[in-house]
Amino acid sequence: MKKWIFSVLLIMLCTMTAAAQESTDSIFKGRIENAEYQVWIEMNFYENNVKVPQQAVLGELPGYFGAKRDSRKWLILDTDIKGNIATITLVNDYGSEDLVATLTRNADGTYTLTQKSGSTLKIAVNNKWVKIPKKLVLKKP
Repeated sequence: MKKWIFSVLLIMLCTMTAAAQESTDSIFKGRIENAEYQVWIEMNFYENNVKVPQQAVLGELPGYFGAKRDSRKWLILDTDIKGNIATITLVNDYGSEDLVATLTRNADGTYTLTQKSGSTLKIAVNNKWVKIPKKLVLKKP
């Protein structure tokens, strides 16, 4: 009887651990968006296998920051994940500007992109630069 109870508890523990690992390994994977600025992040910080549209020469990356009204992209070159916070390095697709930011998964399921150092994240709208706020909230579509 004791062996049976121990076996059942061990199976339950393994199942719960696998489920927790799966959810932890998927919080920085997929697409998140901000409707106000019409921007998004396409990411897979675990497998680093995201291809930037019309820029296949770049190969596979951890992700990119895109905008509906601007065809240019900010490329995510490097990631460091600690719990629900990923520190990321972004560079514009010309390679002339770069920045370090954190992407935090919030308790409510949203994400906060916080620019820490380097250039300011910006997009072109109607031939004018629009600066993205230092803190930007994004969510899954």
